[in-house]
Amino acid sequence: MRTGHNILVGFRQRWQLMLWLEVALYALGPAVLIYLVFNNVLWTVITLLLVGGITAIILKPWKKSLESIASYIDLHLDETEYSTSLLLTSEEHLSTLARIQQHRIKDILVAKLKTIKPPHHILRGMVLASICILIGLAIHKYNLFGSLQNSSQPKITPEDIVFKATDSTAVSQSPPKLIQQELRVTYPSYTQLPSSATTKMDIKAVQGSRVFWKIQFDKEIKEVTIESSGNRYAMKLVDGAYTGTTVLNTSGFYNFKFTDLQNNSYVSDLYGIEVTKDKNPTVAIKGIKQFTSFDFNQDKKVSFTTTITDDYGIEDAYIIATVSKGSGESVKFREEKLSFNNKIIKGNKNMSLSKNIDLDQMKMEPGDELYFYVEALDRKRPKANIARSETFFAVIKDTISDTFAVEGTMGVDLMPDYFRSQRQLIIDTEKLLKDKSKLSTQEYKSRSNELGFDQKVLRLKYAEFMGDESEFGGTAEGDVESPEHEHEHEDHHEEGHEEEDPLAKYTHKHDSENEHNLVEEKKKDPLEEYLHNHGDPEESTLFTQSLKSKLRQALNEMWDAELYLRLYTPEKSLPYQYRALKLIQEIKNSARIYVHRIGFDPPPIKEDKRLTGEIDKVLGYRKTEELTQEDPYPSIRVAIARLEVLISEKTMLTEDDKQLFGQAGNELAIKAIEDPGKYLETLQQLKWISEDVTVPQEALIVLQKGLLTALPAIAPNPAKKEQQFSEINDLLVKELEIND
Repeated sequence: MRTGHNILVGFRQRWQLMLWLEVALYALGPAVLIYLVFNNVLWTVITLLLVGGITAIILKPWKKSLESIASYIDLHLDETEYSTSLLLTSEEHLSTLARIQQHRIKDILVAKLKTIKPPHHILRGMVLASICILIGLAIHKYNLFGSLQNSSQPKITPEDIVFKATDSTAVSQSPPKLIQQELRVTYPSYTQLPSSATTKMDIKAVQGSRVFWKIQFDKEIKEVTIESSGNRYAMKLVDGAYTGTTVLNTSGFYNFKFTDLQNNSYVSDLYGIEVTKDKNPTVAIKGIKQFTSFDFNQDKKVSFTTTITDDYGIEDAYIIATVSKGSGESVKFREEKLSFNNKIIKGNKNMSLSKNIDLDQMKMEPGDELYFYVEALDRKRPKANIARSETFFAVIKDTISDTFAVEGTMGVDLMPDYFRSQRQLIIDTEKLLKDKSKLSTQEYKSRSNELGFDQKVLRLKYAEFMGDESEFGGTAEGDVESPEHEHEHEDHHEEGHEEEDPLAKYTHKHDSENEHNLVEEKKKDPLEEYLHNHGDPEESTLFTQSLKSKLRQALNEMWDAELYLRLYTPEKSLPYQYRALKLIQEIKNSARIYVHRIGFDPPPIKEDKRLTGEIDKVLGYRKTEELTQEDPYPSIRVAIARLEVLISEKTMLTEDDKQLFGQAGNELAIKAIEDPGKYLETLQQLKWISEDVTVPQEALIVLQKGLLTALPAIAPNPAKKEQQFSEINDLLVKELEIND
């Protein structure tokens, strides 16, 4: 059970915790502000400790005594009757009345102490911290104190440019000394990067940046030049200092060279130029499949979201949409440039844009197709980097026209319009059998009879295509009566001998009266002038003679299928329908056009020369050609051989040697750009030798080793090698030959 003393201690701890939290908020805001402005961890820690310490001294959270806690409770809780201090006294020192009052106060505090809140200003601390953080974020984003940020960076000891005399023996007095050096880089305006200045001569900047050099000597000199990739650029004298400028486009190396008034030349170390290219924007489309199709009665809208990112900011983004109408040679294309629903804020590095494309507003009709992709441009100047997304497709299904083609290989489309109807008849028949239990007998027979009629129409179409519809559609098969038979039939009805047709209730009227109109008697064939034997019904077909038998078999199968459908037994009709479909598929595959394969046609064999073994007149063809690959490092190989001579004979360098080592340096610079840590020292030594700088013998040996490591490994070349045999080996071979 909690005592009165413990209750007061708990209230004091809660009060102190709130005060310490208030101290932390007051210290956190300025510390974050300093970090965002100056990007310096040390200053941030100092600010945090300093502001926190001052705030803690003012608020004094540790000085809250129990007496002050009791007084605060008495002021804010009338039920205590200013008797809370009794809880701080032990019961042995209290009278009976005081003990009763003490227990009463304890019960009141247990019940109502939670209603009293310790005094604090946490909300004010949160507001001040939020304001400081927002100010820091604004300064950091817009770089309002760029100079302060640069000045806050830890200063690195400047690397002074070290010059060496090309001919130390000719120097009669102390060389000029460098008293000032500065490298300033101005980045392209579209990058929104501030200019930077440093005393280090190694350069790392964005492509298109402008570099300014400024060096000053303690004495008057004759000229100063910058050498890079075999080129020399003279520096101008401005206000006692030599300056130079250039625009960075490629990576490489450079060095300084100056000549004093006594015509003594001095050359510096090599410094690297690392040029980073502006990356293309990245474009990603989300929320849509790459291929989308719509029915004509659907809501034809394409909605998607595009995410675009770039390293230095996005200039513009749009949608290129192309609508295609028609097919074949009559296809037409219409290209449109669409904007996004969101407003594009130029300069943002990350964008999320949305778009809803209404195909109806694009004036698309059934069968039309829409191709679209997103194109984004960054802020690079003078020519922006362009990136595009993948192409997405949207199609409105065309249910009006459905043409058939066989693999696109036929010169003329010889297939009839109803080539796929047999498959549909099979589907409808299977559906009828599945729904048999749900249908009445009359409806079941009616649908079976209708399928039989559809099978009949399909058979007549194939018979028309065969060119012998009179044979399969005439009275010989009981299908279509001739006009003479019709008159006889009509006369027969007039005489009163008409019999009732048991299928009349389930058949169509035109099954008997107008059935011959299903096939036009005088239909002009568009291919008539290209075919032969037009008058012979056995030959008047668009197929070859080998396909006619298969088509006849298909027609016979259709006859049987129709028969069982008319007899209301569709389950017996299905096997015939399947066999008819199989024959139709074989006909379709056989109707393709193939190109004859052309191969080697050997000359005829002369029987009198066969198997004689005489090959004196047989001439073979042999082509000999030596393939040579251009050596990318010819000067380095020659320089290695020349160094071997210089090391062994200890001779002096000639002008040809200087030129050779200069060319070798240009070849090595290509590899040094990719791996400067491995080849930079070797490149520096080559530069000194080409400038006639005195190099000791030990340095020549190190230089030769460095050039050898720069050469690529030689691929093994298979060749026949001669092996030497000793006398013992020769005796062993002879003994083996004798005893073999």
